[in-house]
Amino acid sequence: MSQSPQHVHAATATPSGFFRRYVFSTDHKTIGLQYYFLALAAVTVGIVLSLLMRFHLAWPGAHLPFVSGGIMRPEQYLALMTMHGTIMVFFVLTTAPMGAFGNYFLPIQIGAPDMAFPRLNMLSFWFTLLAFACMLSAFAVPGGAPISGWTAYPPLSGMGSITGPGEGMGQTMWVVSIGIFCIASLFASINFITTTIEMRAPGMSLTRMPLTVWAWFVTAVMSLLSFGVLLAALVMLVLDRSAGTSFFTPAGLVVNGELQMGRSGGWPLLWEHLFWFFGHPEVYIAILPGMGVTSHVISNFSRKPVFGYRAMAATLCAIGFLGFLLWGHHMFVSGMNPYSSLAFSALTLSIGVPSAVKTFNWLGTMWGGRIHFDTPMLFSIGFVSFFVTGGLSGIFLAQPSLDNMLHSTYYVVAHFHLVMGVAAIFGIFSATYFWFPKMFGRMMNEPLGKMHFWLTFVGAYCIFMPMHFEGIYGGIRRYADLSGDTYLAALRPMHEFMTVAAFATAAAQLIFFYNFFRSLSRGTKAAENPWRATTLEWATASPPPVDNFGGTFPQVYRGPYEYSVPGAAEDFTPQHVRPEDVVMETGSHA
Repeated sequence: MSQSPQHVHAATATPSGFFRRYVFSTDHKTIGLQYYFLALAAVTVGIVLSLLMRFHLAWPGAHLPFVSGGIMRPEQYLALMTMHGTIMVFFVLTTAPMGAFGNYFLPIQIGAPDMAFPRLNMLSFWFTLLAFACMLSAFAVPGGAPISGWTAYPPLSGMGSITGPGEGMGQTMWVVSIGIFCIASLFASINFITTTIEMRAPGMSLTRMPLTVWAWFVTAVMSLLSFGVLLAALVMLVLDRSAGTSFFTPAGLVVNGELQMGRSGGWPLLWEHLFWFFGHPEVYIAILPGMGVTSHVISNFSRKPVFGYRAMAATLCAIGFLGFLLWGHHMFVSGMNPYSSLAFSALTLSIGVPSAVKTFNWLGTMWGGRIHFDTPMLFSIGFVSFFVTGGLSGIFLAQPSLDNMLHSTYYVVAHFHLVMGVAAIFGIFSATYFWFPKMFGRMMNEPLGKMHFWLTFVGAYCIFMPMHFEGIYGGIRRYADLSGDTYLAALRPMHEFMTVAAFATAAAQLIFFYNFFRSLSRGTKAAENPWRATTLEWATASPPPVDNFGGTFPQVYRGPYEYSVPGAAEDFTPQHVRPEDVVMETGSHA
């Protein structure tokens, strides 16, 4: 296929100097890579923390040389749990899909030379890095890391060190870190929304945008509306902790046998409402980009257009809208009015409709296609598997009567790890393997990639599927030591199995790290369009120049998934190729 004429503009010069080019860069691609490597560092920390927790749950009496006193105390376990959850949710599942891949590819996929506000984009990354540094510093301050969980429920989190170890300076660093992260996310959201609306290339209508762009756009809107609420709640929490206010602290509270004076009128459930008004959209902030990547990759490796493109875009918007109406299902055990519980239950079940549409459309895209089981495709299929498995357990938790029994058990741990954690991670892996040649100009090793997929896929199910049965049995989450109770002690063999699976799955990630870093310098040079894809990121060099298209603006002539067009000589028709330049099977032009 010959290339179409493109609108020409002056090419942007590459910034000179190491710091200007790689550190304080305003190039969205460099910023995307900065986010990516930050997420890699964060996920490494998160994995280590989770392995320490799992080891303690399986062998609670084991002596650990790096733990004060040799045996992990309950407050140390709770600190690990708090930091693991916080780091994974904010600095991995939010940072990688949106900050890394969204920053790198959204402008290229819509034909823009950069983000709308490059300096704001740079600032959002540095705020995120500062937030991560503040979070890690909680380990080093007097009292150590907080023990209030990633949800930081008051009054435990709102009264200072009197409520327990880590609730002094450690909790303060947690609050400051998440506050800074909220500001960074608001900066990024404004940038993503403006770029998508105002900077699309000629011909790039909304119905010609790739589903990845739709996913990033809806995610940005959700971030803008939800992180502001969390930031306001954090300000109130800081005032409760340091200024003597009582937004969340009630009167008559007794802590460690002492009546807390000077507090009145606070309502702890206010924090829960504000937090979960952010927290449930956060689930979709983590998962929607993975949905976009999965749609993108499945279409490419099935060599078929996305089944029901408009429905797929509409369901992204529907999930984004409904995600703001469901926060109460996290609070069924809080004593809310049964009629409120009924409303939240019905709304929670309703979000299964657009989710089911997406799942069936993914299956419809693969049905009858010429499927290529390359590594990106395997991870996208894995995403669908974990999303469906985790979503099915959510149906039970949407029933208030069942949730009252299961809420404090490992059933909930299994549910949200599968649907929010593992599924989103598989989306990140799929995007990494798919776009690695575009970002670095080289291919990742395919056999190593497939080995990484199968070990991770089987390992993740071995870790989290038994948790469903443990939850039904009555296994309580957040307990640091199960050996002190007879019925919980019976679950120890199951914990030992899950712990061995966790260590094996973590070891499998070493394959990914080896493959990734080795391929940066020694991977096979990538072809111009190795996946024979149709969207605009494959219409430019790999890696792309500073302004993405080397002094031109591409013209878009068709939708993003024109695969196996009847009569065409090739099984893909890129968006930027003019209709008259499309070669037909007869050798003529369309």
